[in-house]
Amino acid sequence: MRRHPVVHPRIVAPSRSKTLRSPLVAVDVVIFTIADGELQALLVQLKGGPFAERWAFPGGLVPVGEAPEATATRELLTQTGIHDVYLEQLRSFGDPRRDPNAHVVSIAYFALVSDKGESQGNSKYTRLGWFPVPRLPSLAYDHNAIAAYALERLRSKLEYTNIVYSLLPSEFTLGELQEVYEIILGRWLDRRNFRKKILSLSLLRPLHRQRRGAHRPAQLYRFTRRTPMTIEML
Repeated sequence: MRRHPVVHPRIVAPSRSKTLRSPLVAVDVVIFTIADGELQALLVQLKGGPFAERWAFPGGLVPVGEAPEATATRELLTQTGIHDVYLEQLRSFGDPRRDPNAHVVSIAYFALVSDKGESQGNSKYTRLGWFPVPRLPSLAYDHNAIAAYALERLRSKLEYTNIVYSLLPSEFTLGELQEVYEIILGRWLDRRNFRKKILSLSLLRPLHRQRRGAHRPAQLYRFTRRTPMTIEML
């Protein structure tokens, strides 16, 4: 029987011009607080680049050898002076067109603080400012989409976790607690039903003090624990 020669396929080295580069990884952090009867977010004004003078959320590239959450925590401290906050990862935003200069995949987080404090910027940004979430300006990159997703997640988390503690001072009234819920959820809650539900969860400890003001004195409370837990709040 006649044998045909075996023909081996020729291996062609890939062209350097077609070599794919890995995208860069960054973090962006949406920082929420309650102030002046509104949900507000901290923005930074960019100095240079394709979005110079536009507002955005604080963040930065993840360096080799550092976990994204560590980068988010470090960027918050160095760029805003904010630390010891509730921080949670949202999701990644990876549209190759989100940054005109490079393909950058952003891992977005949201953070909660009980007050504005004294946020301190650095030379990386022109300035910092707090903005009402319902009236955010047109933000750089895809940060308006990140803001919408962060608000949706926050509203959801308020209903089945106790993270509302991160938006309140150490002592507060039930009225102040309900106001935080109503501001974020964007709807009115029945006062009697809300208080009955909250007090039944054994999450609050009444204090032997009251807050006095223009109205009737109001009982002050503390959270029995200020660590995240899953619980049906509403």
